[in-house]
Amino acid sequence: MSLQHSSNDKIQVIRTQPNQSLGCAIIDAQGREVPITEDMIQNACRELEKRLVKPARQD
Repeated sequence: MSLQHSSNDKIQVIRTQPNQSLGCAIIDAQGREVPITEDMIQNACRELEKRLVKPARQD
């Protein structure tokens, strides 16, 4: 199967708790490891959506 063909396979999505670590982290300015949470990712996505600029309409 190539990437050009769709698949009917179902992938189970497991939602985490809002403050549960996703198994990855960032290093803050003081050199501390800060776990990345679902809330952090959702907030970042909302911020990006606010800054989205729609392309100008071409006639």
